[in-house]
Amino acid sequence: MPVALPEGCTLVALARTGSTNDEAKRLAATGANDGTVVWAREQTAGRGRRGREWASPAGNLYFSVLLRPGKSPVESAQLSLVAAVALSDAIAAILPENADLRCKWPNDVLVNGGKVAGILLESAGAASGRMTDWVVVGCGVNIADHPVNTLYPATDLQVEGAATASVETVLALFLETFFGWRGRWMESGIEPVRAAWIARAAGLGQEITVRLPNREIRGRFVDMDRDGALLLEGPDGVRETISAGDVFL
Repeated sequence: MPVALPEGCTLVALARTGSTNDEAKRLAATGANDGTVVWAREQTAGRGRRGREWASPAGNLYFSVLLRPGKSPVESAQLSLVAAVALSDAIAAILPENADLRCKWPNDVLVNGGKVAGILLESAGAASGRMTDWVVVGCGVNIADHPVNTLYPATDLQVEGAATASVETVLALFLETFFGWRGRWMESGIEPVRAAWIARAAGLGQEITVRLPNREIRGRFVDMDRDGALLLEGPDGVRETISAGDVFL
């Protein structure tokens, strides 16, 4: 089944690869264009944040999008939020209306409390250091299968009611929504994206636990700033800005 592509996209379809992010990065280094999409049926060395293994059997969706946004490193990092909003929109289009769809900080998508998708952003700076040369947005979506005994409970789209979901359908939906949101971000900045993310934020206003490399902290998730950092309010009312960590609701 062919995948419908937005204008300006080029699809590199592979039966198997180590990591779609690594393949997209290799293509970036050889001058591949903005909008190059690397999609593999299977990954043999898929990974998530902090180098964690991402189980990648056939039947689920693994892809990476190469972008050349011409933005600073701080602005380019906002593409993680753009991808999360677009991915949640794409998934919402094929799930039952009563499904509880949430964005979990920093870059996961949940359905009915289970992780159904994750995003990994990687980039390289231009020679000047003031702009990024390229950004790779990698996504994994559990469609027909999901792992067990994971750090955070997982699920898949078919279990959650999207019985006819296919990798081709979800990829096409994502690319359509992503490049729409990317256009809004390029024109209007992060605020429309941030507002859409906050509207689906998991745990907003609730007490959560954030696991950092050297400690674990607990507090109320009160907001997310324009750079995508989580704002956590402790029992004493003091707010802490957290740029990276694992959230447990």
